[in-house]
Amino acid sequence: MKAVRGATPWSWLTRAARSARLWLQELGGRTIALLAGAVVVVAAVAVTGYFLSRTETTRRLPDTTARSYRDVDACLLTGKDGITAGTVAAQVWEGMQDASLETHVRVSHVPVTGEQSAAGARSYLRGLLQRSCDLVLAAGGPQIEAAEQAAPLHRTVDFVLVGDGGSGSEDTGSARNADSGKGFGNITFARPGDGLRAEVADAVERQVAARG
Repeated sequence: MKAVRGATPWSWLTRAARSARLWLQELGGRTIALLAGAVVVVAAVAVTGYFLSRTETTRRLPDTTARSYRDVDACLLTGKDGITAGTVAAQVWEGMQDASLETHVRVSHVPVTGEQSAAGARSYLRGLLQRSCDLVLAAGGPQIEAAEQAAPLHRTVDFVLVGDGGSGSEDTGSARNADSGKGFGNITFARPGDGLRAEVADAVERQVAARG
């Protein structure tokens, strides 16, 4: 016991090395190879897991380029086909999206389902107004008629009616200024055609700018 207690660190190291060598000799070459293979596999798994975790972390980084929107809502009311490609409403929607990119106004669209009439469109329009839409765009005859009737009652809301014009009755604010496309009061008209997308974008941008 005294000899062990008085042993130097170097003698402990020598004794440990000798014991390890004897242990390996007893295991044999096949066992050593298996152990070495296991160590390699564990190391490979650990390295792979590390890099995968790094990749996942990179993918989950928050989007620092997320757009911030102005507190202005532009809402499109369409017929039952909605913004199906090839329809007038689809061009209107594209123009609204262009304006949104330029001004950061929020845009949305709602199709009128069920009865395709002014009466049927009126309830959907009422929903848009209750949602505090600042700008309402209407595409399609029933939607335009419903919007024309609602415009005089909602003077703080701007309306863009996409069609060949409304009833033309001055008491609804729909009498048209043929040069500018601006109706009396809070109605603007836009004609379907090749330039509709740009015309709608311009109309939305003007209304947003007017709101400051």
